[in-house]
Amino acid sequence: MEAKLSTLTHSEVSMTANVGNIDRVIRLIVGIVLVVLPIFTTSTIWANPVIAYGAVIIGLVLIVTSALKFCPLYRILGMSTCQR
Repeated sequence: MEAKLSTLTHSEVSMTANVGNIDRVIRLIVGIVLVVLPIFTTSTIWANPVIAYGAVIIGLVLIVTSALKFCPLYRILGMSTCQR
């Protein structure tokens, strides 16, 4: 049996911007809140490490997708919030 290697073209792997400006601002604000709240608040909800670390990870993902103007989930779903 032969294994075939597929070749990806540039258009299949490019990170075309798919996150619009309003979406970026919302992602950035929510991301910062999710990173800061577990660290600086003493609420009992953040006492559970799964919730605290989960919130920080989700917040970091939102901040990174906001900075890169690219969301892989949007790409998979064929969505874009950019104005055309």
